[in-house]
Parts: sequence; C-alpha cells; structure tokens
Amino acid sequence: MSRTSIRIPIEARRARLMAFAPPQAALPAMPNPQLEIVSLRDYRLREPVSGRAYAVLRIETRSGLEGFGECGEITPRDLAGVQEAVRGHEATQFETIRHRLKNAPVGLMAALNMAMLDVTGRFANAPVYQVLGGPTRNKCRAMAMVEGATDAELATSLQRARAAGFRAFLVPAPPPAARNQGQAFVLAARKRLDTLRQAAGPGTDFVLDCGGTLVPSDAASLASAFERFHLLWLEEPCPALNIAALRKIAAENVTPLGLGRTIRQPSAFQDLLREEAIDILRPDISQNGISQIRQMAAIAESYYVAVAPYHNGGPVASAAVFQLAASLPNFFIQQIPFPQAEQDRQMRAAIAGNVETVKDGFAVLPSTPGLGIAVNEKALEEYKERAA
Repeated sequence: MSRTSIRIPIEARRARLMAFAPPQAALPAMPNPQLEIVSLRDYRLREPVSGRAYAVLRIETRSGLEGFGECGEITPRDLAGVQEAVRGHEATQFETIRHRLKNAPVGLMAALNMAMLDVTGRFANAPVYQVLGGPTRNKCRAMAMVEGATDAELATSLQRARAAGFRAFLVPAPPPAARNQGQAFVLAARKRLDTLRQAAGPGTDFVLDCGGTLVPSDAASLASAFERFHLLWLEEPCPALNIAALRKIAAENVTPLGLGRTIRQPSAFQDLLREEAIDILRPDISQNGISQIRQMAAIAESYYVAVAPYHNGGPVASAAVFQLAASLPNFFIQQIPFPQAEQDRQMRAAIAGNVETVKDGFAVLPSTPGLGIAVNEKALEEYKERAA
C-alpha cells in the first residue's frame, strides 16, 4: 500500500489537533446598555412608633429598570463614593464592584447587592431565587421577635404575633442584675418562657435571645436549664469571639446555639464551625446581603449546620431574605420584624405591599421577578426622614 493512500486530509488533521488543543480565552461579553447602572438614590426611613430605622437604596439602569436594596444606614458621603464607582457597570457585575470597593461600608454594599440582584431578576423576568438556582422550597417558616419590657408586655406582643400567623418567637432573656447571677437569673428566664408558652398555647416554638452580653457561666447555666424546654436554639449566649467558652457550652449541653448577627466575614463562621461551637448560623441580612450569606451558608452546609438569617430592618430586606430562603438548601427559619404599633405595620405595607404576610407559621415566597415586590416610591418619599 502506498503512503499516499493512507494520508489524512489536512482538514481532518487540523480538526483532530483542535480537539486536543487547550481552550481559547473567551472574548469579553459586549456590554448590555439595558443593565448599565446610571444612578443611585437612598431613602432613610424611621418607623413612627417603634423608632426602627433603616435605609432603602434604589439603583436605576439606562433602560429604566429599577432595583431596591436595604441596610441599616447610608450617609451622603458613602453614597457619593459608591455611586462614582458603580456608574457605568452592569447590574450583573457585583463581584467586580465589590473588589473595587473593599473599604466601603458593609451595610451599603449589602444593600447594593440586593438592588443589583433585583435588577438582574427583573431583566431575566424571574425571581432572584431562580437566578440563583432555586427554588429549594415554596414557603419558609417564619419567626417573630416579641417586644416589651415586662413579661406581661411580652405576652401581649406574642399574642398579637400569633394572631398574625406566627408560631415561632424570639424572646429576649431577662437582663441580669449583675454578673454570675446563678439560679436567680435562670429562674427568672424560666418564669418568662413558661409564661409565654402558656400565653401562646400548643404548637409554638421559642428562641431565647441573650444578646451576646452574658458571661460564660451564666450562658452555660441557661443552656443547661433549658435542655428539657426544647428551645429551637439559644441566641448569642456570649460574644462570638469567645470561641473557647462557646465550644465548652456546646460540648456540655444539648441546647443548640445560634450565633452570627455581628459577624461580617465567612472565615469567622468557619472558625466556629470547625470548633463545633455553633448549631445555627445567624448572619445579618442588612450587613451581609444575599451573595455573602450564600457563601456563609455553603461553608455551613459542609458541616451539616442550618442557616436562619438575622433580620430586624424593613420590608425590602424581608423580600431579600425570602429569596435567600428559597435558594439555600440548609435554610431553617426566618426572623421577620413584627412591629406592635399599627402605624408601623401600615408604613411597612405601604412601602412593599403584603410581602411579610404569615399564615400558620409560614410566609409565602414571592414569585414575581426580582425581589418579588413593587416598592412604592411615593411611600418612601412620605416616610423618609427630613433633614433638620
């Protein structure tokens, strides 16, 4: 057989070589003017009775698409610095912007993250949780924080929240009169929870919030005393930085520990998880935003630990945590602010509609594009704080 009879055509050889060649770098995507951010605006709000304060951030794109986010506070100086950095970028480029704004306030970056995802979802005509790969569920369990200075006031607050559909409650622990109170402090906490359980009736769950203020000995005493009470968890028993004390409390008691409302870095959660000092992750939505909490949740999932984001802000952040709930495989329960005053509840509903409605212990997840809410900018203008 001659050599020419087995010669491979040059086109076939080129195709065979290309099959094993390393992939070439993709050409940069062309900018999409519909997603280009052109302006940012903030609304600083305060509820008329409770005094709960939060700020809503609005971004607008060249095509007129709007997105909303929320955090605790936005100053004019911080907003001006961020606006200069994000103008001209697409709403899908949050990670690029985040790296450029490493020194920006974490709260403002959290609000920007929510708003950019809101625009992305609206552009894709899908809820944010679908953009993020969900849903993992079609409703989320809800928990209300009860308010009051005395046990009687707390019981009244709880009954209102239960009538509104809640079946799980975050209860503040009695303030200790001094450090290392021992049995007096434990008995006061037991009395408070017994009173509230009786007021709530069957089918209710509780979280006892220590606020991160207790010394380890008092925190350990509470964890031991409430083992048979079956709390969902003991909230912030002592400062999260005291890992050795938390590890000891977790090892000696079966009461779960929830921590994280003051944590801003995923690595800090990893330290707690590695030491088996945490059972429920509680990152604050107004300080971390959606994307960073998803990073924290991914770390927690590898340790079989659940996530219950902390939230004590406004209704825009409520919409954001519902998107988180639908996108996280290890989501547990969501805290939703429930103001006691009707004026405060009317304000929240005027801003974002009925997104915070709860029935039989569960909130229905929004199904419309973006964060799933239609923010009323007239209400934002009406309720925003005026300069003195």
